[in-house]
Amino acid sequence: MAEKRTYEVVFIINPEVGDDEVMRLSETVQKIITSQGGQIVKTEMMGRRKLAYEIKHKREGTYILLEIEGSGAEIAELERRMRVNDQILRYMTIRVDEDRRRAEKLKERRARKAARKSGSGGAGKREAELESEPKIEEQYAA
Repeated sequence: MAEKRTYEVVFIINPEVGDDEVMRLSETVQKIITSQGGQIVKTEMMGRRKLAYEIKHKREGTYILLEIEGSGAEIAELERRMRVNDQILRYMTIRVDEDRRRAEKLKERRARKAARKSGSGGAGKREAELESEPKIEEQYAA
């Protein structure tokens, strides 16, 4: 499995944990990923936010978003360690490389059709149908 894949990992830390402990926990997560052969593309501290529903009697949490490139083995180890950590309330991992690739193809197709449309006199029925389709790349644009 030499193919590099892109993942987004979001995790929520207990609000009772101090800022210095949040930074230490984030660094620990990043070390787990790099030690397993993954690469961290982006780290975003989203800050303290209200939860959509109560988790372990908590109404708030500190959100952290990581974008990771790797083979998948580092994700398995990361999730295993997050599962046993009491300071992490929830985590979610999503593979985003396929969706981004699909969105890029659609964007290129629309650009070609727009160039062809501006070159010809009128738009055909099929081109009008494609323009009325929802734009998927807007959902996944980061």
